[in-house]
Formats: sequence, structure tokens, C-alpha cells
Amino acid sequence: MRTVPVDGSPESVADLADALAAAIDGTGPAVRPVAAAGPPSPDPEGTLPDGAAVVVSTSGSTGEPKHVVLTAAALVASARATEARLGGPARWVLPLPAEHVAGVQVIVRALLAGTPPQVQDIRDGFRPAGFARATARLPHGAPRCTSLVPTQLLRILDAGSAPLAALQGYAAVLIGGAALDPALHQRALTAGVRVRTTYGMSETAGGCVYDGVPLDGVTVEIDDDDRVLLGGPTIAEGYLGDAAATAEAFRDGWFRTGDLGRLDDGRLTVLGRADDVVVTGGKKVAPVAVERVLAAQPGVSDACVVGLPDPEWGAVVAAAVVVDRDLGPECDRLAAAVRAELGRAAVPRRWLAVDAVPLRGIGKPDRTEVRRLLSATTFTEDTSPIR
Repeated sequence: MRTVPVDGSPESVADLADALAAAIDGTGPAVRPVAAAGPPSPDPEGTLPDGAAVVVSTSGSTGEPKHVVLTAAALVASARATEARLGGPARWVLPLPAEHVAGVQVIVRALLAGTPPQVQDIRDGFRPAGFARATARLPHGAPRCTSLVPTQLLRILDAGSAPLAALQGYAAVLIGGAALDPALHQRALTAGVRVRTTYGMSETAGGCVYDGVPLDGVTVEIDDDDRVLLGGPTIAEGYLGDAAATAEAFRDGWFRTGDLGRLDDGRLTVLGRADDVVVTGGKKVAPVAVERVLAAQPGVSDACVVGLPDPEWGAVVAAAVVVDRDLGPECDRLAAAVRAELGRAAVPRRWLAVDAVPLRGIGKPDRTEVRRLLSATTFTEDTSPIR
């Protein structure tokens, strides 16, 4: 296995693209992309299975590192299914960290389409103007595709005419890494951006469900505990050096996700992480559902909902919200909106105004940090009423 450090520069991504091409066609070893910044990341121990092409290291939602083994067949199946869903080969721009599975798959899709991706330099972070410049380097005439996280989409929409005009020229803008707020989704569509929401993870070679509909060959089931199960040719071989975790998550050809969901006429709706569910007074509350209601209210641009221990209720629902006005007088209005949509049990009993929801990885809310902030805050009837 070859470890390839990437730092967000076009040069480091070009090295990774060469290594990926060799790993996929079998002329080179499996590749493990890692972030160049920070302390060195030691290679995991374990024996790679036949056909292994990429090892993606991810902390997941628990913080414990896992090393996902993806075969060349899984990567190619995912890229070809995406190509089919989007209408054919395209030229790709990569504005994401290449060590994550979403970045790896942009590279793989571009290579299979016949040319490496155009890379936005993100060594100093994502900048909408840099995205516009990377887009301008693409040749005219060929369909254009890219992959973003919701935070990047929001920044482009807020940035002005040039970045937005660049984004409007894409045949498809894949949005993944975190749930896309419905209001932001509608704003993008209204602005003429061809957004396609994606759902997947490292263990499924990236996004495998687009706009709620599985890619060709991908199968979705919901088990008796409302857990989302994913199957098909894009599923990983397991976790390198962790037989117990592999046996727990990969069973009989299915990957058992950590997400809850429902299927309506074959369309998947993800309800949130199973381990994020708040059991308050014996009733289950899905934080993502509460977040969607809050984010849809006037004056609220973002929200993160968690559970906090409570001696009476077992746990209480608590919300950190990004709001453009004083939160105290707004609590009654926000609570009423949640109550009307989801019922009394889902109403947050603790509130906190924040300038921005803390994030981890490539755009997921950092619920551990939000929980810490809410736990460290004193709530009084005068400032943030307990409901």
C-alpha cells in the first residue's frame, strides 16, 4: 500500500490521480490518501484483500479511526453509475479535500471520463473566487460537474455574480457530506444551480443515492429498527485490521449504516444518525427533523440539535441556532413551529444562539462540540427559556 499525502494543491492531487489510475488498472499498489497537514498518519496494520485499490481513513461519527478498503471494482461501479445517472461523461472540478472519499471519487470519475479533474487550490481553504477560476480553466463545450458540501454551496451563493455564474454553468452540482437544508436547496434551485443531493459514505465508495433514488445496481432496505441498509457493487470490503467492526457493519452483502431512514415508493429519506436520536420522556426525537423545521423559520440560517442528560426526562432536546435577531423573544415562535410540525416531545427545552454551527470533517455538524457548548451554558427564564 502506498500512502500519498495531499495538501489541497493541484500538484499533490495530480500525484494522487496518477497513483489512483495505477491502483485501479492493477499496475500499482493500493493507495491511501492522507492529509499532509498535522502529525504523520501511520499506516494501519492488516492484510489487504485482492483487488484493493484505495484505503480511506475516516473517523466517522465516533472519533475512532477506521480504514475503509475499497476495491477497484467498487470505485469503477460507483463512477460508472454516477456517469449514467448524470447523462454521460463530464469534465470535473475538484474543490474538496482529496483524502476524503468524495474527493477520491471526483478524481476517479474524471479519470474514467478521459481526463484528470481541474483542481481548485484549497491550501488556504475554500474560496468562491478560486472556484470560479478553476471553472474558467475547463474547456468549453463539454458537460461540467462538481461536488460540494452545503457550506461551500452557501458561500458561493453569497459571494456575488462571478462564482454564481460559474456554478450555474454546471450540468450537475453534487451536494453531500452533510444534510442539505431545504431552504438552501430551494435557494440554489431558484438561482439556476442544478443541485443533486447525494447520500453515501466511505463504506459505499461515496454517494450511492441521488435525490433519494439509488444509483443503478445499488439496493436500499430499512430494517426493523429503521436502520438504513445499503447493498450492491459499490460496497467496501470492510475495515483494514478490524475484523470485529467489519463483521458488525458488513453482513450478507449489506452495509449496515448508522443512519435511520424510511422508504416511500423506492425513495429514501434519511432521518438522521441512530446514535443521535434523543429519547426524552420515553419518546424518540430525530435531531435532523427538528433542525429542518428550525432552519426553515424566518431569521434562522442554521441549527444543530442534540440531546442533553436530564434527571427527570432522561434527556432533553437542546438547540444551537444561528439567528439574526435576539433569541430570547424568538424562542416561543420557534418552539411553536417545532410543536406544530413534530409534536410536543420534539420542542427544544434549551436554546443557545451561536454565530455558526461548529463543523468537523468536510461539513458535518460537530455535535460533540455543540453538546459541550450547550452543557456549558447557564439557561435562565430571562435569556433562553427552558421549554
